[in-house]
Amino acid sequence: MTQFGADGAQAKLAALRKNLQKVILGKDESIEILAVALAAGGSVLMEDVPGVGKTTLAKALAKSIDARFSRIQFTPDLLPADIVGSSVYNPVDGTFKFRHGPVFCNVLLADEINRASPRTQSALLEAMNELQATVEGTCYTLPSPFLVLATQNPVEFHGTYPLPEAQLDRFLVQVDLGYPSPEVEEGILHSQARSHPLETLTPVLDREEVSDLQEAVRRVRLDASISGYIVEIITRTRNDERIKLGASPRASLMLYRAAQAGALCRGRDYVLPDDVQWLAPYVLAHRLMLTSQARYGGQGKRQIIQDILARVRVPT
Repeated sequence: MTQFGADGAQAKLAALRKNLQKVILGKDESIEILAVALAAGGSVLMEDVPGVGKTTLAKALAKSIDARFSRIQFTPDLLPADIVGSSVYNPVDGTFKFRHGPVFCNVLLADEINRASPRTQSALLEAMNELQATVEGTCYTLPSPFLVLATQNPVEFHGTYPLPEAQLDRFLVQVDLGYPSPEVEEGILHSQARSHPLETLTPVLDREEVSDLQEAVRRVRLDASISGYIVEIITRTRNDERIKLGASPRASLMLYRAAQAGALCRGRDYVLPDDVQWLAPYVLAHRLMLTSQARYGGQGKRQIIQDILARVRVPT
């Protein structure tokens, strides 16, 4: 096992970002957040309109880390067994054999996750939180590393089911790609004139190196003043009159881990308040439920998080 230092880890993550930028143009911030999520070992929710590159980004990540990739197209008739697997009867010897579902992989693309029913969506809860799947009373460990990249269309679209709060809380970050600028979109047209950049993408990391990076993240130092800063931010979300449901203790843990990964991405083995401020909107926004007054008043979740960050004293 390679013991990555801060400089080595930064170089590996920089190579990963550069690889992804060959495929997804003009979305450097989203790609950096994806690299942070991979290093932290957390799952990613990508919400945006169709056609902006969510699926392509997931495929590019899997190719970049030489990982086993599975894709599940979520539809209203999808069943939990279609995700985790089921026992299949063998008529020759009269026995049942468990057939692994697509969740047994390293990178799982849950495409349009909010088109399936809540019952089917919940099949991923155990996998995302405990890295295992229980089928018919038997627990199966998932491969390591394991990462879920879920895409969803905005909830205003027809035929979608809002993700339950318990499911949202298991995603480390939410990333919005958005439309490219006209200049970038023109570049996309030229880059795909003869072939797709994804076809020539080569790995820059292997699965063992990803596991080593995740171990390196856990060794990043986080001072007691920074952990107190994180808890104060989380507590403010629970007491803000604009927020109906604040962030959970799991959100504190995930912001803690994301800050460690963010510091490592920037070549440090210690966390600064800047890391927390940078990542807090990505980690917390999808976990909050606003009051009707705040929602209809045009206040966005990330705007409210920025307001909270401005009010919390920054440790020195």
